[in-house]
Amino acid sequence: MQKSAVQFHNDLQIQLTPVLQVVGGSGLLLALTSDLWLPATWSQVSNLGLLLAAIALCAWLLHHKFPRLSRWLTVIALAAVIGLAYLWTGAALLLALAVIPPLLAVALLHLPAGIGLAGGETLLLLLLNLDRGAAAESVVVLVALWAVLVVTGALVNRVRRVVTWSWNHYQRNSRQLEEARDRQLQLNQALADLAQANEQLTRLNQLAQGLRQLAEDARAAKEQFVANVSHELRTPLNMIVGFSETMLQAPESYGGKIPPALLADLAVIYRNAEHLSALIDDVLDLSQIEAGEMAITREPVHLAALVEGAVTAARPLFDSKQLYLETEVPADLPVIECDPTRIREVLLNLLSNAGRFTEQGGVRVTARCEGATLVVAVADTGAGIPAEGLRKLFQPFYQIDGSIRRRFGGTGLGLSICKRFIELHDGKIWVESTPGSGTTFYFSLPLAEPTPLAEDFLRGMTPGWEYHQRTRPSVAPLPTSRPRFVVLEPGNGLQRLLDRYLDQLEIAPVSDIAAAHAELARVPAQGLLVNGASVGSVLEQLQLAATLPAATPALICSIPSLDELAVEAGAAHHLVKPVARDKLLAALDQLGITEGTVLVVDDEPDALQLFGRMLASYHRGYRVLLARDGREALAILQEVRPAVILLDLIMPGMDGFQLLAERNREPALQQIPVVVISAQDPTRQPIVSNALAITQGGGLSVRQLLKCIEFIATQLTPLPVKPDVA
Repeated sequence: MQKSAVQFHNDLQIQLTPVLQVVGGSGLLLALTSDLWLPATWSQVSNLGLLLAAIALCAWLLHHKFPRLSRWLTVIALAAVIGLAYLWTGAALLLALAVIPPLLAVALLHLPAGIGLAGGETLLLLLLNLDRGAAAESVVVLVALWAVLVVTGALVNRVRRVVTWSWNHYQRNSRQLEEARDRQLQLNQALADLAQANEQLTRLNQLAQGLRQLAEDARAAKEQFVANVSHELRTPLNMIVGFSETMLQAPESYGGKIPPALLADLAVIYRNAEHLSALIDDVLDLSQIEAGEMAITREPVHLAALVEGAVTAARPLFDSKQLYLETEVPADLPVIECDPTRIREVLLNLLSNAGRFTEQGGVRVTARCEGATLVVAVADTGAGIPAEGLRKLFQPFYQIDGSIRRRFGGTGLGLSICKRFIELHDGKIWVESTPGSGTTFYFSLPLAEPTPLAEDFLRGMTPGWEYHQRTRPSVAPLPTSRPRFVVLEPGNGLQRLLDRYLDQLEIAPVSDIAAAHAELARVPAQGLLVNGASVGSVLEQLQLAATLPAATPALICSIPSLDELAVEAGAAHHLVKPVARDKLLAALDQLGITEGTVLVVDDEPDALQLFGRMLASYHRGYRVLLARDGREALAILQEVRPAVILLDLIMPGMDGFQLLAERNREPALQQIPVVVISAQDPTRQPIVSNALAITQGGGLSVRQLLKCIEFIATQLTPLPVKPDVA
């Protein structure tokens, strides 16, 4: 255990007990033997010996309880005894003993104590020698006293400086030693952790190498499988398709007439062989896309020509079913950079699906520009797609039910491949459908950026002009922007809540999901805020609708309306300000209140006056009582039992929620009906969301998910949560 500097300096002082033993022993020895070797004129010396022994005993008794007082008592009493001895004997030789008390004070206490005691002895010595005429002896004693004291003080200061320096160095070295030990411990722990981490890293590297080798082997096996499929299946399939087609289109080449039944069977074989061939092509395309090996060749393309070619190829299907196939593609559409073969496959796939699933009406293909994208729509008049099927529509091999494959054919790969092709072009594809009214597939492609021509730029420049760099900062004010959120809700409760507490936000209210997507596409926003009765259903609608823009979060909450809160709190009816006269009367009639006392509770004086005037205008003899807050209303309710209470929810002090809670606690007040009158301001703390959901266009990454968990946990729990993410 380390000592403080004060304790260390105290340890430099000599112990009092040995000094007391010497003083007490000397006093006893002097008292017992003074008669044997001292002259008779010094008879009082024995008494001084007893006095010294008594002083030593008293100091020893005080030492444990008052250590500093006992030290002062020792040195002062010793100086007093020496003075008494000189007075009683008149021997100047005894003055030489006056040096002892100051030196002892320095040793027992400190240097200032010795100096103070020496000063006292000097003054006392001068006073005593005024009458005795021993000036010479006094001067010698004083010179000796102060000389010894000066030398002792110099030595003491020197020793103290050396000791202090040693002590400081010892303390510093001790701290450095402790720090070195701590650092050594931390270093050992770090080395152990590093060794463990290196060991784990080695294992993970070995595992990663093994997994990489497995992935390479799997990829090689997949490529070999694809090659085998391409060779082993296409070769015999080509024979089947070729012979079947020949038999159907040129039966005379076989030298005779083929029976109609056989031709019908051959048509079935040919149709299914074509279907199998298309399935193989789709599987190969999908495998290439998933492996990242599908390459696209971009080139400037006029979309009108692509649409016309796809429509021409698909028209026989529509003619066979007596369906119309119309196009509405402006000829002046901008040029797009795309792979014409892949986009033609997308159009053919969408047209083929529309033709197969449409029994009456037809299909319309339209194209239009929306900002920097070109949007193509293929709309049919078929049976439509139920909402539960839209979410998985673009998944591989997915079909709504098994009867579709039996009735219309198909493998469930076409839309998945279309989605991959469009995404390879940095575009989007989505679907909108209403059961019984048809389905519309949309896909968007980015427009080609026009290349600026040098001559157009130079045409605006005057020859000989020299461009000068700006040499002074711009004085134009910097533009300010506020965080922008799109708010989707049936009412305006969440919007009013944001306006009241987060007025630094820019709010863009919308009424439906389509409008929300349009608003997000029109102007970038920090996120989409949705307030719905059911968080799960809203989340499902977002997933069924067009996907959110990439990295755009959507936060779904469920803040109940004031009607629901009023019923839960125990109110019988709810009216929204401004309250019409007939609506208030209808509410009272519904409760059967045609007479009696009406208590109106509102913090607005004008509102109190208005409701009082309304109640008086009914000519029913209502007695109207007015209260400005819940506490005043409670005081009235203790004296009067009204027939009904007209209550505002949002008030300072005790608000409407607290008043309803107090009313529900007292049985005598529970039978009084309450009509809640509010400005529909859901800003009171009891109005809470019963659920919360977060999603984002493109999904949440693991890092984003952990950040959300950390932030939500810090807001909803009292303990800090900091996930240790390597």
